[in-house]
Amino acid sequence: MSLPQPVPPSWKDLGKSSNDLLGKDYPFNTTSLEIKTKANDVSFKVAGNNAGGAIVGDLEAKYGNKKHGFTLTNTWTTANVLKSQIELENQLAKGLKVDILSSLAPEKGTKSAVINAAFKQSGLHTRAALDVFKGPTFTADAVVGRDGFLLGAETAYNVTEGNITRYAAAIGYNAPEYAVTIHGLNNLRTFSASYYHRVSPDVEAGAKAVYDSKATTGGVALEVGTKVYLDPAAFVKAKINNVGVLALGYTQALRPGVKLGLGLAVDTQKLNQVSPSGPAHKVGASFTFES
Repeated sequence: MSLPQPVPPSWKDLGKSSNDLLGKDYPFNTTSLEIKTKANDVSFKVAGNNAGGAIVGDLEAKYGNKKHGFTLTNTWTTANVLKSQIELENQLAKGLKVDILSSLAPEKGTKSAVINAAFKQSGLHTRAALDVFKGPTFTADAVVGRDGFLLGAETAYNVTEGNITRYAAAIGYNAPEYAVTIHGLNNLRTFSASYYHRVSPDVEAGAKAVYDSKATTGGVALEVGTKVYLDPAAFVKAKINNVGVLALGYTQALRPGVKLGLGLAVDTQKLNQVSPSGPAHKVGASFTFES
């Protein structure tokens, strides 16, 4: 059962309950397969999907040492991109997590490296990141919370050019059974408001509205959805937006470690069209195996 977080680790996670309700467990854009295994302190994950018409995937190996707060993750993708992440938590200082994320594409000759630091205490979460090869760009964000009220902000600074390239802010309120959040994104040019409500132990509901002041079409994009638990091993989800696209999702735990997800999206404005232009309806599935 998803509950609103008291103080989320990032300002972007304000409104996470609503975003998860409306965004997750709808596998209608693709068919995906994910396999997870674990042996002692080493875990492996193989994932693949046909998003965009081409089959893509990645192989991930992760080693974790909880005693020393150390985690090493290596990933190799079908695009021949090598990714590596080193994490160190609560070793330099209590509440401080440092990680280095790097990637290398040998065929294209491109590389990236990002150094991240996160510090969390009761009622306060802060993060900082330095993108070494892009700019370099320094990004910082913070979230503070008190008595259910949350306030978060983010800014990005290009070190070479000496200017602020991006800034955003968010404010919200979390109660045991509901959460309300307002975001100001893209240098406060795009605004979103979200609402989440745990109606009962088996029913959740939420809505999100987005307004882009620079959009040529104008108007507000609206989406509402719900989630209903059929039993401890299965749930269904449904959502609809202001352009008439209805999405349905069904997730079933077939057995411990095996999960099936089915998704369907229907353009209700094109139900009576014999040959609608473009992909009017979508269907997909996801399979997850974990041991």
